[in-house]
Amino acid sequence: MVSEKFIELIKSEETELFLNEPMNLHTSFRIGGNADCLCEVKTVRALRNVVLLCKENAVPYFILGLGSNLLVSDDGIRGVVIKLSGEFNNITSLDNDMVRCGAGVTLAGLCVFARKMSLGGLEFAWGIPGSVGGAVYMNAGAYGGEIKDVVVSTTYMNSSGEICRYDRSELDFAYRHSVYTDTDHIIIDVTFQLSQKNQDEISDRMQDLMNRRRTKQPTNHPSAGSVFKRPEGYYAAALIEECGLKGCAVGGAMVSPKHSGFIVNEGGATAKDVKELVEHIKRVVREKKGVELCCEIKYIG
Repeated sequence: MVSEKFIELIKSEETELFLNEPMNLHTSFRIGGNADCLCEVKTVRALRNVVLLCKENAVPYFILGLGSNLLVSDDGIRGVVIKLSGEFNNITSLDNDMVRCGAGVTLAGLCVFARKMSLGGLEFAWGIPGSVGGAVYMNAGAYGGEIKDVVVSTTYMNSSGEICRYDRSELDFAYRHSVYTDTDHIIIDVTFQLSQKNQDEISDRMQDLMNRRRTKQPTNHPSAGSVFKRPEGYYAAALIEECGLKGCAVGGAMVSPKHSGFIVNEGGATAKDVKELVEHIKRVVREKKGVELCCEIKYIG
């Protein structure tokens, strides 16, 4: 548990603290026990202060985006969950059709801003439920586009509190991977290179992709998006469906009858339910198809 003394240390005008905070309110799965402390940081200075205090006092911390790719333990999260707000939600238009935005900005908000500025290139991201920081962290993509296609540079804070930068060539983007994956670097802001485009064309493309999502994906149930990475030479959803697992359930967790690449929370699902269902799917696909599925969702806590 986080001590009262430590809470006093990280309390400031640039932070907002929520003690014993239910994480099911902060994940798209609507699953998860309580975090000892959820700390919203509003400035880079506050972020540095909280991170360094956590390190000095041996308090574990975790950076939370929109919680759209997370499964939080039923026992919750010990330590501090840090959420970026305030200046991390700013978006700025730069010269030469570039846009800089904070890591806390939602992809939806960035897409709307780009459309308003008649800037194309981000339409593929419309409907991806995540933050800009999270999207860069895992090189989010859909419908033939990926974040790597439009990123120019990123600014980040390392574990010593130093502000550093990666240019495009240093970001090591690959399928659901970036230089940030599995590191403790904290993305602060991202600069994108877009291009002039007619607003109506942008809107039409965004609407088309949203319609396709709503038709094919279970957008009416809580989920964490695609559960498994795409195995080389296969599609995870097709393998799962061919194994007769569509609609398979453990507790309140179910393989979506609409899209077998998704596990949905039918109501009251626990992290334990989801983990058991994931392992069952992996085992059946391995036995029947000889393919090893790799989970894309991060398990925290």
